[in-house]
Amino acid sequence: MSDGDEGAGQVAPSGRRDARRNKETLLDAAATVFVTSGVDAPVREIAAKAGVGLGTIYRHFPTRADLIIGVYRHQVDACADAGPPLLATGSPHTALGQWINLFVDFLVTKHGLAAVLQPDNADFEALHAYFLDRLLPVCTELLEAAAVAGEIRPDIDAYQLMRGVGNLCIGAESDPRYDARRMAELLVAGLRRPHH
Repeated sequence: MSDGDEGAGQVAPSGRRDARRNKETLLDAAATVFVTSGVDAPVREIAAKAGVGLGTIYRHFPTRADLIIGVYRHQVDACADAGPPLLATGSPHTALGQWINLFVDFLVTKHGLAAVLQPDNADFEALHAYFLDRLLPVCTELLEAAAVAGEIRPDIDAYQLMRGVGNLCIGAESDPRYDARRMAELLVAGLRRPHH
């Protein structure tokens, strides 16, 4: 590598960081608009929320499906990235409960995103695989830490727990009397190791 390449390498990360931050701001804005106005919300509403022009959105996400997929992946990443810091704050069972709350919030508010992509669509299959690849290891790590600490039973499978929580979230976004987070909290409380 030449000295010229090193200089370029020092400039590029800052530019990439700014571009990544701008893209994350755009994805956060799109997620907020999708929750309040639905996935068919006008792109100009998303642009206004993000403080960018329409061209910026179309440069990153040429189609609405690209934007929906981008938002979904961004939200999966945020949920996955939250696990390790939660685990570092104290009780693994408490961290698990806090992470499951984030997972519930993700599932309830993002249900409409996945519904836009038909299950027979290759994008849907890729998103589902991404969802599992990113979230399953985090849930597994939280469960294992809580089991090692003696806080929960050791025989809990992360996939089954996530599937159960997912089932508790079905329809929650359309029924104001149903509290999916409360039901998930009861499920997590029930994982505790019985005291003899």
